Amino acid sequence: MKLFRFGEVGNEKPGVILEEKWLDVSAYIQDYNESFFENDGLDKLSLLLVEKQNELQEIPTGVRIASCVARPSKIVCIGLNFADHARETGAAIPPEPIIFFKSTTALSGPNDDIIIPRNSVKTDWEVELAFVIGKKAQYVDEADALNYVAGYCLHNDVSEREFQIERGGNWSKGKGCDSFAPLGPFLATTEEIEDENDLKMWLSVNGKTVQNSNTDQLIFKIPTLVSYLSQFMTLLPGDVISTGTPPGVGLGFNPPVFLKEGDVVELGIEGLGTQKQTAKNWKA
Repeated sequence: MKLFRFGEVGNEKPGVILEEKWLDVSAYIQDYNESFFENDGLDKLSLLLVEKQNELQEIPTGVRIASCVARPSKIVCIGLNFADHARETGAAIPPEPIIFFKSTTALSGPNDDIIIPRNSVKTDWEVELAFVIGKKAQYVDEADALNYVAGYCLHNDVSEREFQIERGGNWSKGKGCDSFAPLGPFLATTEEIEDENDLKMWLSVNGKTVQNSNTDQLIFKIPTLVSYLSQFMTLLPGDVISTGTPPGVGLGFNPPVFLKEGDVVELGIEGLGTQKQTAKNWKA
């Protein structure tokens, strides 16, 4: 199944894509949130589609597509998980996964504007494969880890490099600004993706491709990440885990290149759709 959400901010509704039709399931499903995943929502939705498919209505043309899941308890990200990306930023390849968090208020729709924060001069892009946790995970064995994954989605881990690197403390202050976590356009459940370790991924700025890689280049694969994270925190249903970005970020250019108002960012991952965002300066 491919799950999406639609509607204006604060009034999003759940939908599902069937035979290329974007269908409204809000009459039967409240939202794609922690409660949905925790209470066998995917199985119930699958049964609903068998029973009610012909009754579901297509969403209106031009409606906003929202983040593919509702605001989760946490957005956990993995840093420097591509060896060549680590090298372009001048960092050592990590012996263990580097963990940081994005504020859940950073969550946005796949085609919403990227808001360049007030006083920002180094807002950057990062195409990433994300996955969503399907059931509560604590101290998970790596061999069992994929049973805790509900599905996969596209994520732009938008970052402000001055805030992240030059302002002290950990990375989160450069990762959690409003609009810095566009997610979607849909969540593909696990059976939709034949091999999550072999997905082409790309990102362009103003029509020029700057990132072009494959998830086969991940240092720490998804089973490792689920198991590793669950040793340090409880992962709840609906939590979003973002696996890291390949080379080609603005920070890695010589000289570095960062987003300015009017820039257009487009990105995609094989089987997970595309996003398109326009950079806009913050306004009170």
